[in-house]
Amino acid sequence: SPPQGYYTRRGGIGESGDFITSPEISQVFGELIGIWYVSEWIAMGKPKAFQLVELGPGRGTLTDDILRVFKQLSSLLSKCDVSIHLVEVSPKLSEIQAQMLTGGKVESNPENKSAYMKGISKTGIPIFWYRDIQDVPPGYSFYLAHEFFDALPIHKFQRTERGWREVLVDIDPEVPDQLRFVLSPSGTPATENLIQPEETRDHVEVCPEAGVIIQRLACRIEKDGGAALVADYGHDGTKTDTFRGFRNHKLHDVLKAPGAADLTADVDFSYLRKMTQGRTATLGPIKQREFLKNMGIDLRLQVLLQNSRDAATQEQLLHSYDMLMNPKEMGERFNFFALLPHHRLEDPEKKHKPESKSPVAPVAGFGELLLK
Repeated sequence: SPPQGYYTRRGGIGESGDFITSPEISQVFGELIGIWYVSEWIAMGKPKAFQLVELGPGRGTLTDDILRVFKQLSSLLSKCDVSIHLVEVSPKLSEIQAQMLTGGKVESNPENKSAYMKGISKTGIPIFWYRDIQDVPPGYSFYLAHEFFDALPIHKFQRTERGWREVLVDIDPEVPDQLRFVLSPSGTPATENLIQPEETRDHVEVCPEAGVIIQRLACRIEKDGGAALVADYGHDGTKTDTFRGFRNHKLHDVLKAPGAADLTADVDFSYLRKMTQGRTATLGPIKQREFLKNMGIDLRLQVLLQNSRDAATQEQLLHSYDMLMNPKEMGERFNFFALLPHHRLEDPEKKHKPESKSPVAPVAGFGELLLK
């Protein structure tokens, strides 16, 4: 909702907001993701240019950490034309991003209808802002969706003796100004079109918008090359009722004070995989702690601890590491999932020896995971 929507009015990320994200906890998180993109760029033969496209970039912290990695590896990337493309609908958040990434040195972009704002990062890389993924120009691109899909709207369904019924929101006749959940009296267009025939669960959440966006990413990667990395709360088609709200870092009734709390639902990665329709290979989902461990977080922590002089900084580093890695915190709740072109995972040896069973070229962070 443009006037009353949570992200257009508040967008409460950070200590003073309603929830906190991994990049806000530790710079290491974004650094390792930056390294993932560079390693994929190398694995794909160092193309002469790439776009880094982030969907829903929050306060811009993650992009800022990635840009720092690109700067540190500038000798490696010197012959590559890098640009940043942010897909952001919230005017408030795009202002915060512009401040963080460019120091506020941005201009609105009326002559180019697709990007509504542009600027140059503090490290000298051009940045563009868009309202829709379709406005981002085509080209070799790396996509990033961190805590993006969980914020998209879902349909909820309940299996009943009379078949599938949609869970709808209604006004409670008993209590004025109070909302309640009700089941649709009969099937709805959504029950007809969104539930997979092989579904075994009794309660299902489906996010059609996530399906549309993942299809767009898969089509772009198939056509122009690149890769997509998705990091989010989620499951592989096993969970049922995950819709919840957060306000001031506490769980909040989703039906109370609409627009004042962050609403979220776990991402169904099995649905995302299905929606790629085989256009790309997919890897994961893999738990955040496994991904970060595979990316070398332990080594990076040791370096930072050795370089920090005071006990308070070291304590903060260890606390941040625990938040990211502890299974009870974010370590098991968050998952990483990747889309890659099929040829990226083909073994070059197989062309000459069809019978050879050697593993595919490893993808950083995903270890020995086999593609699905």
